[in-house]
Amino acid sequence: MKIFNTISEYGVISKSFHWITAILLFLQIPAGFYLVGLDFGEDRITVENYHVIGGILIFYITILRLIYKIFNPTPSLNSSIFPGQKLIAKLNHIFLYLTIFTITISGALKKLLGGEKLNIFISKIKIKSNFELAEIFYEIHIYANYTLIALISLHILAVIIHKIIFQENILRKIT
Repeated sequence: MKIFNTISEYGVISKSFHWITAILLFLQIPAGFYLVGLDFGEDRITVENYHVIGGILIFYITILRLIYKIFNPTPSLNSSIFPGQKLIAKLNHIFLYLTIFTITISGALKKLLGGEKLNIFISKIKIKSNFELAEIFYEIHIYANYTLIALISLHILAVIIHKIIFQENILRKIT
């Protein structure tokens, strides 16, 4: 198994970034929905703390992943894939990254503008409260999460379609 990407497959580093992010997102999204239903109390504070840590961790991993991607290009897609598929794949990846950043930043701003402190691993941040803006960023956070769910679903659906319809196992490149 190669450490770095090749023309035909991803290396261990890219695969690790992909699957660690996927696992964290599959934990983070249900935790967010669970958090919405909790009444304020000790349980909510505990779940929210883990949710914030998970979100910031995903944010940092995504930044590292994009930096790594600059120096280690993505393997090429199969030549049998028509240009529309390539464009959809590229756009899906771009929107996945943008949505992850939108979710993290809007969640952080919602928390900060709501009068809370935010621990970003290296320090704690607190800014002046603005509850109206906090509510706007909360709405952005919610809509971005639904967008992320749709993009992840499209991502998984593409793998299934390639396996069933095109008889290609594109999942093997990233596993």
